[in-house]
Amino acid sequence: MPTISIRGNEMPASPIRKLAPLADAAKEKGIHVYHLNIGQPDLPTPKAALDAIRNIDRTVLEYSPSQGYQSYREKLVGYYKKYDINLTADDIIITTGGSEAVLFAFLSCLNPGDEIIVPEPAYANYMAFAISAGAVIRTVTTTIEEGFSLPKVEKFEELINERTKAILICNPNNPTGYLYTRREMNQIRDLVKKYDLYLFSDEVYREYIYTGSPYISACHLEGIEQNVVLIDSVSKRYSECGIRIGALITKNKEVRTAVMKFCQARLSPPLIGQIAAEASLDAPEEYTRDTYDEYVERRKCLIDGLNRIPGVYSPIPMGAFYTVAKLPVDDCEKFCAWCLSDFNYEGETIMMAPATGFYTTPGAGKNEVRIAYVLKKDDLVRALFILRKALEAYPGRVIE
Repeated sequence: MPTISIRGNEMPASPIRKLAPLADAAKEKGIHVYHLNIGQPDLPTPKAALDAIRNIDRTVLEYSPSQGYQSYREKLVGYYKKYDINLTADDIIITTGGSEAVLFAFLSCLNPGDEIIVPEPAYANYMAFAISAGAVIRTVTTTIEEGFSLPKVEKFEELINERTKAILICNPNNPTGYLYTRREMNQIRDLVKKYDLYLFSDEVYREYIYTGSPYISACHLEGIEQNVVLIDSVSKRYSECGIRIGALITKNKEVRTAVMKFCQARLSPPLIGQIAAEASLDAPEEYTRDTYDEYVERRKCLIDGLNRIPGVYSPIPMGAFYTVAKLPVDDCEKFCAWCLSDFNYEGETIMMAPATGFYTTPGAGKNEVRIAYVLKKDDLVRALFILRKALEAYPGRVIE
């Protein structure tokens, strides 16, 4: 019998989806599951996008250009201009979701064995993409006690060696909701310049910043324009996770040339997805404002509710629509599984993402979960009540 590849065995299971079979089994028993585990917004997709799909009158659904439609890329130039990110259409390559943008950035910029420094906890799929590219993730740990702020620059420099090729950040952050300060972004810029590294910057949550603090894009950092590769996606901005449209953006022509080879190998990004994404750029300002206001309310509802549960602590996330919360349990992975397999309250339960899957440091995040506030407030209130009841009933509860 042929064996599975080393790469296949090393590929981590998604902490966001790994408990899905337990959730499916609970639903088959008639139990209602509140999904707090995944960043799938429940807010409506822009009407302009849905209308554009309904009104498709093509007789052939053909391949699009490998770099995406020119009209869409030109329209994106205007979108980024609103954030003081000055681009040309040639700087933008449309990808099959932000995930493909990360993968193609790794494949184009890194050799097998090259190392990427990533603050943890981090989006779990970064590890999967690194394994796919033969690269190695080295992590700088941030802590819930410090609000997930970056450690001193010396912690980064301790990890830098001849194999270090890049720093990867997510800003605002998934899973923590942390927003990097100007000082922290300048610290990263200085490291990138000093050691001539790539800076991969995942900025798909830029619309959702709640503190009044400025959004500092990697593209705003002077002196490293050729080092920056920006990752973007429409999934969260427009509640369009299913159309799988993202973008890889860089001023570095050599990187774009390499990325285009991978784009040509996969032929084209989704045709219908691009039609919807381009139309979404015409959504009225009220759409963005209403979506933002709803997340502000949900954030307050969730964080206030979590911190009222005995033994639970969550810092206040500054952006995105996630938080990482500490729970009074022995093992959050066991607790999250138990909530689905052995617990329900009045026929309802909750599904969360164990935070261990967002760390590479063994044992880190063992008593933490990531929670996405992508449900309406009434459902969040009910989910918080069920979480309280689950913690009261859980055999592995830790009493401090």
